[in-house]
Amino acid sequence: MLFNSIEFLLFLPVVFLIYWAIGYARINDSLKLRLQNAFVVVASYVFYGWWDWRFLILIAFTSFCSWGSGLLIEKSPNRKFWMVTNIIINLGILATFKYYDFFVSEFGALFGISTESLLLRIILPVGISFYTFQALSYSIDVYRGNIKPTKDIIAFFAFISFFPQLVAGPIERATNLLPQFLQKRTFSYEQGVDGMRQILWGLFKKIVVADNCAMYVDQVWATYDTQSGSTLLLAAVLFTFQIYGDFSGYSDIAIGTAKLFGIKLMRNFNNPYFSRDIAEFWRRWHISLTTWFRDYVYIPLGGSRVSKWKIVRNTFVIFLLSGFWHGANWTFIAWGTFHAALFLPLILLGKNRKYTNNDATWKDLPKMLLTFAFAVIGWIIFRAETIGQALDIMKGICNNSLLSMPYHADINALFLNLALMIIVEWLQRSKQHSLDIAQLPTYMRYAIYLGLIFFIFAFGGNTVNFIYFQF
Repeated sequence: MLFNSIEFLLFLPVVFLIYWAIGYARINDSLKLRLQNAFVVVASYVFYGWWDWRFLILIAFTSFCSWGSGLLIEKSPNRKFWMVTNIIINLGILATFKYYDFFVSEFGALFGISTESLLLRIILPVGISFYTFQALSYSIDVYRGNIKPTKDIIAFFAFISFFPQLVAGPIERATNLLPQFLQKRTFSYEQGVDGMRQILWGLFKKIVVADNCAMYVDQVWATYDTQSGSTLLLAAVLFTFQIYGDFSGYSDIAIGTAKLFGIKLMRNFNNPYFSRDIAEFWRRWHISLTTWFRDYVYIPLGGSRVSKWKIVRNTFVIFLLSGFWHGANWTFIAWGTFHAALFLPLILLGKNRKYTNNDATWKDLPKMLLTFAFAVIGWIIFRAETIGQALDIMKGICNNSLLSMPYHADINALFLNLALMIIVEWLQRSKQHSLDIAQLPTYMRYAIYLGLIFFIFAFGGNTVNFIYFQF
């Protein structure tokens, strides 16, 4: 079920009304909480099973194994065994569905043998990378003593399957989200209104910006070998905004929807294209995944408090894993390697935390443009189907036709909408989200709401699946 679909438009208010009807029912608080959580699980499974009900078996199995592992870690003298067992089970499932065919095919290509009969050719379950990492963090945190294991299986299933962030994050930690399912929740009008604002801005970024960018990018990418350098460059820049509008738009909708249910999710994007170096970019892009790898891989490997060569190793490990997390393709590995190469000089020189505030000004524009240019190159590699295609596109950009006028038919409105998004996010860059406008007069707020709704209906592109669903 897509956030930008009629089905979700009908689904959300029904779930909202039933959820709070249970929350304010005249029954004892303990029963009320369990019923609310049980309803969250049912609603989330309906939401997730809308694509294919068979995928529910996987998420239920992941949830049960992770819940059980927490209890076993607490009770067993061999705590590490049960943590490692849960990690192996969940990563085994993820590897089978996401990476098995890739490794088998590459093995066959390496040794020149046919592996067709060995391929599974199974559909990748939507969001499996997201909920698997969320489940893994629970058992690791229990093992570390960061959180007590819960015996409440219903609350735990709600934590893993909570539908707003189920299929594309943010990847929540049990230390933040699980306790919210273990305590009474009351409806906050202010929080609900703020959530609706964030949903509206997320829909604008997804439907008006990302989907319109996608139409141009897909057209150019399909015929990249016949396009001018300027057209290829424009497509690369538009894909840079497409993936941002798509994924940060999803995150805004997810976080805003969670607020309607009295749940606070972590921020997943913080205006990454206003970054002044690549290290700041990675503190602002897909924050939940970046911090996951930092806390569960980078720091356990020693982080930056080890010898120089180990810092190099640790940096490449997390970026290669981050790339491979996105999919079974050499382009993702190359994308991770590219960013590791950009990041490494900063961390070795101790400048990786030079920019840790939101105080970027117009004076920082050259640094922001340089960082943006690096991001564009990275996204070309990310978007390409093969490394060869990525190199061909970059070669195509770097020729005399780069100075020609790019193909730009029917996208003048897109430039206007892009400019609007950039201006709003620049002016609101110190806020938790770009439509955090509670301080404005009522008439101004409603004018902004109506304006955005007009833009969504007037300029909304064809419905396109969220990019990160494939991961």
